Amino acid sequence: MLSKLLRLGEGRMLKRLKRVSDYVNTLSDEIEKLTDAELRAKTDEFKKRHADGESLDDLLPEAFAVAREAAWRVLDQRPFDVQLMGGAALHFGNVAEMKTGEGKTLTSVLPAYLNGIGGKGVHIVTVNDYLAKRDSEWMGRVHRFLGLDVGVILAQMTPDERRVAYNADITYGTNNEFGFDYLRDNMAHSLDDLVQRGHNFAIVDEVDSILIDEARTPLIISGPADGASNWYTEFARLAPLMEKDTHYEVDLRKRTVGVHELGVEFVEDQLGIDNLYEAANSPLVSYLNNALKAKELFNRDKDYIVRDGEVLIVDEFTGRVLYGRRYNEGMHQAIEAKEHVEIKAENQTLATITLQNYFRLYDKLAGMTGTAQTEAAELHEIYKLGVVPIPTNKPMIRADQSDLIYKTEEAKYIAVVDDVVERYEKGQPVLIGTTSVERSEYLSRQFQKRRVPHNVLNAKFHEQEATIVAVAGRRGGITVATNMAGRGTDIVLGGNADFLTDLRLRERGLDPVETPDEYDAAWHEELPKVKEEVSAEAAEVIEAGGLYVLGTERHESRRIDNQLRGRSGRQGDPGESRFYLSLGDELMRRFNGAALEAMLNRLNLPDDVPIEAKMVTRAIKSAQTQVEQQNFEVRKNVLKYDEVMNQQRKVIYAERRRILEGENLKEQALDMVRDVVTAYVNGATAEGYAEDWDLEALWTALKTLYPVGIDHATLTHHDADSDRDDLTREELLEELLKDAENAYATREAELEEIAGEGAMRQLERNVLLNVIDRKWREHLYEMDYLKEGIGLRAMAQRDPLVEYQREGYDMFTAMLDGMKEESVGFLFNVTVEAVPSPQVAPVEAPEGLEEFATAAAAQQGSTATAVREDAPTQLRAKGIDNEAPAMTYSGPSEDGTAAVQRNGGDGKAPAGVPGGASRRERRAAARQQGRGAKPPKSVKRR
Repeated sequence: MLSKLLRLGEGRMLKRLKRVSDYVNTLSDEIEKLTDAELRAKTDEFKKRHADGESLDDLLPEAFAVAREAAWRVLDQRPFDVQLMGGAALHFGNVAEMKTGEGKTLTSVLPAYLNGIGGKGVHIVTVNDYLAKRDSEWMGRVHRFLGLDVGVILAQMTPDERRVAYNADITYGTNNEFGFDYLRDNMAHSLDDLVQRGHNFAIVDEVDSILIDEARTPLIISGPADGASNWYTEFARLAPLMEKDTHYEVDLRKRTVGVHELGVEFVEDQLGIDNLYEAANSPLVSYLNNALKAKELFNRDKDYIVRDGEVLIVDEFTGRVLYGRRYNEGMHQAIEAKEHVEIKAENQTLATITLQNYFRLYDKLAGMTGTAQTEAAELHEIYKLGVVPIPTNKPMIRADQSDLIYKTEEAKYIAVVDDVVERYEKGQPVLIGTTSVERSEYLSRQFQKRRVPHNVLNAKFHEQEATIVAVAGRRGGITVATNMAGRGTDIVLGGNADFLTDLRLRERGLDPVETPDEYDAAWHEELPKVKEEVSAEAAEVIEAGGLYVLGTERHESRRIDNQLRGRSGRQGDPGESRFYLSLGDELMRRFNGAALEAMLNRLNLPDDVPIEAKMVTRAIKSAQTQVEQQNFEVRKNVLKYDEVMNQQRKVIYAERRRILEGENLKEQALDMVRDVVTAYVNGATAEGYAEDWDLEALWTALKTLYPVGIDHATLTHHDADSDRDDLTREELLEELLKDAENAYATREAELEEIAGEGAMRQLERNVLLNVIDRKWREHLYEMDYLKEGIGLRAMAQRDPLVEYQREGYDMFTAMLDGMKEESVGFLFNVTVEAVPSPQVAPVEAPEGLEEFATAAAAQQGSTATAVREDAPTQLRAKGIDNEAPAMTYSGPSEDGTAAVQRNGGDGKAPAGVPGGASRRERRAAARQQGRGAKPPKSVKRR
């Protein structure tokens, strides 16, 4: 029903976009008459009109006409009417579904230019660093020509370089880099360390890949924690000894394993323990499950590869190696043990956010892809994004052939090779899509045997993938690609003229950023020559039938299949596509494989004779729909649980930003002191009468917080007729609050003697930031631990999500109370010393910017510098101002890295748990034995 309603809205939107396109065309003649300088001056005119109150919507037609003319003058490319429509759809906050080869990259220039005029920043999000750098240089030429600044965020950049890139009008980067910078900004200890300046407008390229495929996995920044490599090794030894269906069962559809009673007994015998599920041994169960999953569900050269003694994850959707990513919950260590490579320590979460919640931070969000229609309902439900299918510039004439189904994989691959050889001999270019690195290399070996020249495009060779794709449409070109590796570069019949021109210019030492004038001059000279060369070859390729796309296996997502097919038939070119399948394919095995095999057996066909049957096509579509629905439910579930964390994250991050921005924290610190003292008094006087109160214990507890300056005996009345009943709770609290405030004033005076005026404000800021960060990290662990076991609540007829929300809220309020208590203790008791402030040598302003430098210096002198002059020395607090631990970054892949936090204490493991066990394992066993963590005093005493 929702899909039908969404389709009804598409028609109205398309009519609106067509009107925009038509209006832009009426302005073209006038814009074409402008000189380069006049065209560039339009940007300043638009900025002034926008500042005077004219909306971006009002400026759209003129701005699009200017950007289109600039693209023609700079790139020799004039956006088509359908690209104008796509650009307008993006500006209005939609997903523009544009088929492969329709020019999505050029389309994004139009709304980026328009929104760049607003001065609040535009983020263009790509799927990898290569595309971010390429597009910032290539499309950036248009923006720079029009007077806008363009930046790019790359993985290896320093914070200073990132800050400059974010301050540009338009910033290119990957979803991971944008997300990690957001998390890092919320771990910063100084405003000077921040790099982002807000979340105004984002255009997400390949939006289906980023917002759908990768949305199951959060972005995680983590640091090292303890691990127990000996147990991973032990269970990696046991797993091969256990027999499938005897000791355990495997559900390929749900990707789970279940251990049978015989399997439990086998493990107990091998380890010499009486009961695997005894409380003290329960952490060992996760080692067992992970070892079995590593054996049955994670396949080398498909899910991961081993290179230089390291296990590297392979992206399920693109086939690329995901460097630096690790599976969660000890899964990566289990695979490392299986492959007999070094087992690296588990990590603890320092900061995390899902891509879903990150992209919902933007005031306006838009996206582009060739395949979004199948996910329109999800994009609308999660992101409130409409999907607008933009018409193709020329009619699509590609022929999509029926699937061929073979009984065995061997027969299928023989037929694939025969078909490709036949196409090669007549000069037709072929793109072969595979689902794994292993399959692509197998096909490569078969082609080598037949002496067919070819290129391999997979996770092991992605450095050259853009070059390989750029020539994949040449006569007789055979390209074996893992899924959709190489997205972002068009396969143009005869060769990609733009890419080949850029390649030649770079070989001559020219660069669009470093040498823009020389590059542009050479571009206009070289491009016509390259176009002439490729057009002659394109005619031969068209004669041979255009690009032939051959899929060797159906993917679980229809979108991935459609993306592969979409590489052929761009811009009205001829083309053909076909999928070769077998009963051994993973999708077939997971769904309805047995029924299909029975049908083929009844037909009694030889292995090398394929069938084409509507029943098979329907079965495949049904299987893909089921998987897509399952994945949608998983993503929705991830979001529901992360929404609980998201509300808490907003509170913590807003508090951190307030502290960073230099707000006077004295009153907040005093409020914390009052709250904690009040909680202690309430706890001590909650029950009984005055004579029942244990004031001795209360004073002992208070002295751990601050130097108490009064004795409880002095608070009692000493006249002969009075007794302790005269001391009320209100009087006790009033005296102690007064004493605590006096102690705080004394502490402030002491610190000013050590480090000068403003020292206490500096300590408050450092303590609050440190405590917030540490308690938040602990809370992330606690919430992760809670989520692990919350599913069991369903057995007690309770909704796990409701229970997670309720307990998560209780834990959050307990964390806030603990945060206050710990902050007060540090403020009073931490040892401090004065150290000289680091001196920064003055740097002369660049030529022409002296005036701005003088103004900036004057402004700083009246604000931040005034504070620094009050405190010429810095305060170093022992145990507070420690260096940050080394961090690792985990982003979306098939799975993401999760948290295992190390905590203080004696470090002794509970019985049955190895001494090197992680905190999670020790904690699980300790809780079973009644040694769980206690609530903070302020909570306990209430």
